[in-house]
Amino acid sequence: MSAFWNIWVWSITLVVILGCTWLLLATRKGESHKEATEETLGHTFDGIEEYDNPLPGWWFQMFIATIIFGIAYLGLYGLANVKGFYGWSSAGQYEEEMAHAEEVYKPVFAKYAAMSIEDLQAQPDGLKIGQRMFANNCSLCHGATGAGAHGFPNLTDGDWLYGGAPATIKQTITNGRQGAMPAWGAVLGEEGVRDVTSYVLSLSGAEHDAEMAARGQQQFQALCTACHGADGKGIQALGAPNLTDNTWLYGGSFGQISHTIRTGRNGVMPAHKDLLSDDKITLITAYVYSLSNK
Repeated sequence: MSAFWNIWVWSITLVVILGCTWLLLATRKGESHKEATEETLGHTFDGIEEYDNPLPGWWFQMFIATIIFGIAYLGLYGLANVKGFYGWSSAGQYEEEMAHAEEVYKPVFAKYAAMSIEDLQAQPDGLKIGQRMFANNCSLCHGATGAGAHGFPNLTDGDWLYGGAPATIKQTITNGRQGAMPAWGAVLGEEGVRDVTSYVLSLSGAEHDAEMAARGQQQFQALCTACHGADGKGIQALGAPNLTDNTWLYGGSFGQISHTIRTGRNGVMPAHKDLLSDDKITLITAYVYSLSNK
């Protein structure tokens, strides 16, 4: 934590403590009656009148004890970057807990890391560990079940942009991926975009305009085959999708495909090598592999 935020946190904490103390004492001092009285505050709610009685002594003492406890707690445990008399810090406790977890779980991870991804498919306990780590690190994009969402691949259907072999999946998780579909709107013009869209629809047998598709085929061959191949079946080494199987990352309607061709797409799969150990990545890989290899 920077010096600014350290001072900021301490300032707010002290202001709150001092403010509560002042409010408590000022209210106590300003009470018109020091003992129980039959006088009321002059208003009635549902037939109930509020007496103008002072705050009970035990209640006042409880507030004072709370303030004293707060000051004592700060002295013992500190706040932000300032350590208390015990020398405790949240960062230190975190590091201690992580070291303990590493000591306890490292042999477990090492056991499974020594196995191949294929062998791990027969280890339900290992797959459960991989599933929990997937939920913590991957489900935000790919969903809790790995079924994906708009712009995020479905990991359960066996259709892979970069390949579904265990080594390829592990490489994807470890180093991440950067997918890019260039924008062709300025090159093709709006009519050309519609023509190429019709041709792309024809590749998967979807409903399309045959005349537009015929024109679009020529433009597809000139601009798109370098990535998607002459037959439109994609190139996994480039992460270029297969356009013939009716599996769409951003949607397969005429409007969605047109938008992709017109404006392009950029997909990023973040690298996890700096976030997770190789042993943990191995278990997540095994779980992801199991999703499409029942």
